[in-house]
Amino acid sequence: MAKSLFIAPTALNSGLTSVCLGMLRALERVGVSVGFYKPFRQSVYDGEAHHNGGEDSSVAFVRARSHLEPPDPMSLKEAQNLLNTGKDNQLLETIVGEYQKVARTVDVVIIEGLVLDTKEAYIARLNMEVARNLGSEVVLVSTPGTTDPQSLDEELEFYARLFSSPSDPDVIGVVLNKVGEPERSEFTPWVNSRVPTETVDYDQACSVFRDGQYRLLAVIPWQPELMAPRVSDIVREMDSEVLHEGEMHTRRVQKVTVSARTIRNMIDTLKPGTLMVTPGDREDIMVTTAVAALNGVPLAGIMLTGGLMPDDRVIELCSRALETGLPVMRTKTNTYETAHRLASLSPAIPADDPDRIEKAMEAVATRIDAEWLREHLKVERQRGLSPPAFRYLLSERARAAGKRIVLPEGNEPRTVHAAIICHQRNLAHCIMLGDRNDIENVARSQGLELPDEMEIIDPAEVREHYVEPMVKLRKHKGLAPDMAKAMLEDNVVLGTMMVAEDKADGLVSGANHTTANTVRPALQLIKTHEHAKVVSSVFFMLLPQQVVVYGDCAINPDPDAEDLADIAIQSAGSAEAFGIEPVVAMISYSTGESGSGEDVDKVREATRIARERRPDLMIDGPLQYDAAAIESVARSKAPNSKVAGKATVFIFPDLNTGNTTYKAVQRSANVVSIGPMLQGLRKPVNDLSRGATVEDIVFTIALTAVQARQVEDAGLI
Repeated sequence: MAKSLFIAPTALNSGLTSVCLGMLRALERVGVSVGFYKPFRQSVYDGEAHHNGGEDSSVAFVRARSHLEPPDPMSLKEAQNLLNTGKDNQLLETIVGEYQKVARTVDVVIIEGLVLDTKEAYIARLNMEVARNLGSEVVLVSTPGTTDPQSLDEELEFYARLFSSPSDPDVIGVVLNKVGEPERSEFTPWVNSRVPTETVDYDQACSVFRDGQYRLLAVIPWQPELMAPRVSDIVREMDSEVLHEGEMHTRRVQKVTVSARTIRNMIDTLKPGTLMVTPGDREDIMVTTAVAALNGVPLAGIMLTGGLMPDDRVIELCSRALETGLPVMRTKTNTYETAHRLASLSPAIPADDPDRIEKAMEAVATRIDAEWLREHLKVERQRGLSPPAFRYLLSERARAAGKRIVLPEGNEPRTVHAAIICHQRNLAHCIMLGDRNDIENVARSQGLELPDEMEIIDPAEVREHYVEPMVKLRKHKGLAPDMAKAMLEDNVVLGTMMVAEDKADGLVSGANHTTANTVRPALQLIKTHEHAKVVSSVFFMLLPQQVVVYGDCAINPDPDAEDLADIAIQSAGSAEAFGIEPVVAMISYSTGESGSGEDVDKVREATRIARERRPDLMIDGPLQYDAAAIESVARSKAPNSKVAGKATVFIFPDLNTGNTTYKAVQRSANVVSIGPMLQGLRKPVNDLSRGATVEDIVFTIALTAVQARQVEDAGLI
């Protein structure tokens, strides 16, 4: 029977939904099968229903960011009507029935409670009745604000008493959210809030935690960047007129500046992510903002107030700045009223803003004491590895590896951002090739600060060191020093030589280079390790409920049986290195002995060779994809197979089949894929898609760091 956690807020603006979603992700990461249920729909912000198209925001977020399909919540008005007409039992029977739909397939259900309202006394009663009838344990969510520890003790005791009768569930823990949230004036937007430098050790300062009365499950600091809306969100909520759309759907407002100053006094406000608010007739401010945009400062946009417009000649003068993606809007209200409205915008996250949802979930998930919760609930870890668990395990193993990863595309904007993230998360020691000033400018243009400790190597200063070693490595090909020097002008070749000469543990490239540009130097200079016959690749496919491995989908066009067996063994090792239990299916268009032909025979022979070389591995084939992946199909097509229906590693017979399948699954099922990860090299080199996101690059760097540790531990270097 599933356990349940009822999450109950103690204040209106507690960030309840973010805490629920973050807790769901945190539990998934420690291998718990989790579901989500919100009994009642409640819009606590005026703009929330408008933001989310009438759909409940919590349910919309869960559906968008996971494989879960929670039921639609009952409207609060309908619940109130049932209570007022004495139909309490009917109400609770409905709630229990909907909960059971979620609970039947998971180990733990996160239940989002109602936000308390002093005007609606029945809400507290609903929370208590739902928690009691579902047999839930309760977690309180509180926002301390400026409350002192003693007052916080009293507040938590008060709300815990709502659940404190003998037949009611226990309050087991507390999440303190938005810790350090500053007080704002009516003209201070959320994003302009400053975080206090002083912090309180609530675990010791509050007696309820110090004495072990409740578990302090998380302390989540106030982070104004989580409040940063897109420009399009502001336009939608304020119903502004869009004069130039630009990149309004992707640019975020990190700060709001109301400017009516002279040029020299406003220069310091022209920072990345700043929304400039100014009267529409202040043409000097418009021109100054345009100059900043042309100089590479990614401002959020310009909001012109008072219904005024600059002269057409000024607009024409600024037209090149608009081509940089700078959004321009106009409001009918004056500057004073516009500033007040900007400060009063809803902090609710729109359901169509996955990036902000993701950041909010991560802010909570990384701080929740999920291991304590799992132990407290006495829930076993899942055998399969869910996508959040895979990402978490990947990050943990990368941190433990402590490897040096060289990034030849040192001044590529996404790569710079990813390197900074890796530094902040301690995923790897990134070595960036390029000119420090150029890289610092790239970081600055994105509103980022390059850490002083970031290692940057100017290629011009080290190239000569690698000419002689490169000549030695390629002497059998007749490589002359002048040719080596010319080849080392390519930073990918230089970075590969650094890996070959043990100056770095791995390399990641491809944001600006083709696969051939990245892979060819690795094959020439690093070469395969002694246990590998070929270099191959795998993709980690983050399916809704588990992560599986596909190989080879990027390198070998038509491997023979020996090579295919080698790819299977390599892929099994890669799966195991990243926490996935390898159950290997050799894929074909035929299952077992049901078919014949050259292609099927190749897969059958590859299976025999792989089993002979690695009798310890679970390998079977040939298997059709559905027989390998789906238990019900496996029972009819391959009833005696220990792999069919349970496969976690899928080996395709050729590149045509593998590449087509991975892309079909990725695009049709909207599945995240990480890779290709190359395998079989003495030291790891990995290629990026030229459309890679910053997150893709971060995870590829982490993968490379873990690979480097793997080959080192296996003595393959």
